[in-house]
Amino acid sequence: MRTEDFDYFLPPGMIAQEPTDKRDASRLMTVDRQNGTTDEIPFSQVSRLLREEDLLVINDTRVIPARLMGAKESGGRVEVFLVRKLISPGEVWQCLISASKPPRAGAVIHLPGEMTATVLDRGDEGTWTLSFIPEDGFEEWLENAGEMPLPPYIRRTPKASDRERYQTVFAREKGAVAAPTAGLHFTGEILRDIVARGIEIAVLTLHVGLGTFLPVRVDDPRRHRMHKEFFRIPEETAEAVNKRKKVGGRVVAVGTTTTRALEQRACEDGTLRPGEGEADIFIYPGYAFRIVDALFTNFHLPKSTLLMLVSAFAGKDLLFRAYEEAIRKGFRFYSYGDAMFIADNVNLNS
Repeated sequence: MRTEDFDYFLPPGMIAQEPTDKRDASRLMTVDRQNGTTDEIPFSQVSRLLREEDLLVINDTRVIPARLMGAKESGGRVEVFLVRKLISPGEVWQCLISASKPPRAGAVIHLPGEMTATVLDRGDEGTWTLSFIPEDGFEEWLENAGEMPLPPYIRRTPKASDRERYQTVFAREKGAVAAPTAGLHFTGEILRDIVARGIEIAVLTLHVGLGTFLPVRVDDPRRHRMHKEFFRIPEETAEAVNKRKKVGGRVVAVGTTTTRALEQRACEDGTLRPGEGEADIFIYPGYAFRIVDALFTNFHLPKSTLLMLVSAFAGKDLLFRAYEEAIRKGFRFYSYGDAMFIADNVNLNS
């Protein structure tokens, strides 16, 4: 297995630069692992894919406005990108910094609203550790001073509408620097319809972090150092999963982030443990899934860990055939793009 095995060509015009007018107006490709077939429905009809015995698991992380514009003491422009909070209480963060010259330890960055950030040290993965002063009112300040961290392949300045549109309708827990994009298609109406059909919904949290933007740079992906992301699985969610698995129902994960959290806490006997910590599981072909039975996901970047995870779930050959079909049929790719549902024996007649 080589990283090059997970490469594909995508015409640049197929990268979605804007969301659809309505969340559920996107297209949904279905991938049937059992029969090796694909199909398509509007996402607004997603309830047809779910069964009464299913458990739908969602990630309630909320994206913070993590991109900040500031200046060095010399006046030079600096962009600070918050990655994750390191110390609490206090406002010490792991950050990316973009400047004409790398900052030195002790350097002070001036930010809007009398906020300053002092560089403490250089971290790994090209990051810096910054301490923000004043600490009081930091969250409120960030909401006003920060920009939504749209991915770099969305080549436009964030709009005011992205503040809401680049969040899921079930986003609650602040801490992500990228959206769990499979969840962007769901609406309140769809969720109410799912519940009305007798399908239970369970919630966990995984804060999407730096790894979303990091490509696999080594030739052998098994040597890739996986990023860590905070997760929390409540007891009631673990109980719901274990109950569903016991009676033979499906656990349907909304997104690769939900999948990583569930598989991080999976036991060898196929049960799920509640708890919180840092997810560092790397899922690639050959991995045996213990919890997740069906998966909603978006279309992912070449050579990314997310593409490798979905290849492991669908089977690489089938997944790449589905990607080729999506390109032929003009599906929209990446964060604001269309979606995919992967399961065994997909039934579109319900």
